[in-house]
Amino acid sequence: MIDHRELVGRLVDERTTTYRVEDTILYALATGFGFEPCDPPQLQFVYEEGLAALPCMSLVLAYPGFWLKRPEYQVDWPRVLHAEEAFEIHRPLPVAGTVTGRTTVTAIIDRGADKGAFIESTKEVRNAADGSLLATVHSTSLARGDGGFDGPTGPRAAAVELPQRAPDLVCELPSLPQQALLYRLCGDFNPLHADPAVARAGGFERPILHGRCTMAIAHHALIRACCGYDAGRLRAMRVRFTAPFYPGETLRTRIWRDGDTAFFDAQSVERGVTVLGHGRADIAAV
Repeated sequence: MIDHRELVGRLVDERTTTYRVEDTILYALATGFGFEPCDPPQLQFVYEEGLAALPCMSLVLAYPGFWLKRPEYQVDWPRVLHAEEAFEIHRPLPVAGTVTGRTTVTAIIDRGADKGAFIESTKEVRNAADGSLLATVHSTSLARGDGGFDGPTGPRAAAVELPQRAPDLVCELPSLPQQALLYRLCGDFNPLHADPAVARAGGFERPILHGRCTMAIAHHALIRACCGYDAGRLRAMRVRFTAPFYPGETLRTRIWRDGDTAFFDAQSVERGVTVLGHGRADIAAV
């Protein structure tokens, strides 16, 4: 059973990561950029001439791995789901370099024995050369088998409310059948996304796409529809994962603009299921 008094505030991972231009290109390809290979705006993320790093790459830089699986945390890890993810960009990410990452548990919320517990963590990504803060990443996991430990029951940030009107923009983007196998090369080797037997044991018909990769496709939609492929304008993004998305499906992102804020959700076109909900992004003016 979780000991929230022991976990909250604990540094669960600290690492230094060196990445190359090739890694930056791989990340963009693994999240679907370059599906129109002769489109100049997309080439800036997948071709070394004039290369730019994507804001969402902050999710995988100095990635701590599935640390909840470690036995010292006493979590029923096979029942853990990825619930929410957010990032803030403080300085543009270099296309290559060395960064440090520190991941700390920031909160644990007990939902009861039959509902599990939310485990919230924060990762700070810093430039190893000067210590400057590049990005902050917030992650929330739902440990479905670990509630009922008499821990705190809140507070928890309210869900983003989407406008009650037709979306201002709609962007549909494809995913590849092998997308999850590509994305694993960015550091998340959870077998749920590669092994059909593991996926079936988890209740899925086949391997699902990583939540962070699905989020990155929606981030592509925001950069395409709202930023004219000027990725540096996307300063922050927040989303809840509401259903699995399968490699090979088409992601339809619906966007509502309100000044420098974009609200969004995303559905699988083929199944008509909302896979990302309660989304918000901060977009700088031109």
